[in-house]
Amino acid sequence: MSNGRWAVVTGASSGIGEATARALAKVGFEVMVGARRMERLEALAAEIGGQAMRLDVADAASVETFCAAVPAELAVLVNNAGGALGLEPVAQARDIDWLTMIETNVLGLMRVTRALLPRLLAGRGHIVNVTSIAGREVYPNGAGYTAAKHAARAVTQTLRMELNGTPVRVTDVAPGLVETEFSRVRFFGDVERAKKTYEGLTPLTAADIADCVVWAVTRPAHVNVDEIVVKPVAQATASMVARGRGL
Repeated sequence: MSNGRWAVVTGASSGIGEATARALAKVGFEVMVGARRMERLEALAAEIGGQAMRLDVADAASVETFCAAVPAELAVLVNNAGGALGLEPVAQARDIDWLTMIETNVLGLMRVTRALLPRLLAGRGHIVNVTSIAGREVYPNGAGYTAAKHAARAVTQTLRMELNGTPVRVTDVAPGLVETEFSRVRFFGDVERAKKTYEGLTPLTAADIADCVVWAVTRPAHVNVDEIVVKPVAQATASMVARGRGL
């Protein structure tokens, strides 16, 4: 049964966003989902009884149109849209890949949050930014993505300070290895290379991250969960992973 409270999830056409939309609907939120792939998005909205609308967080006009359709009082915003492109050293970095990562992971997060803050304030809302352990450490060949996620974490921490004294809560959920379309996108559709990312271990699932989001936003109103860092048992750091040990 609906609790009459609205949640918005960006990047909801697959992976963590899709799983989070399902999980929020399951605990009673009315969910509005946004992404570029409308066929998938509409199927998800029909399944969970939510609303779907095209959203490209890298396009300011798209963000404006999407956010204008959000109800006046918003309980939860999950900034999930983002991702990685490429895995090359700085010496071989491609401007377009870096620009795209900054647009989606940082500017997109800012645009959506900025537009929806009045609604979040009215709804005593909760902002959840899905970042990454790449926002806490670096690894070879990952400078573009780690730079973007470090920036997203910095925005999240700053936002928490700026909203201190208001009822709006801010949470950073930072996953490690999660088996979604993430690596396939990163490697520009190379399925075999993407599979190798998760070989020899049991990665997290999108549903694992959705559980974290739901837990954070269902705490009592006086409780703010600042950060959740979650990794598979086999992963110690972004670059230290125990493979082939049955974990």
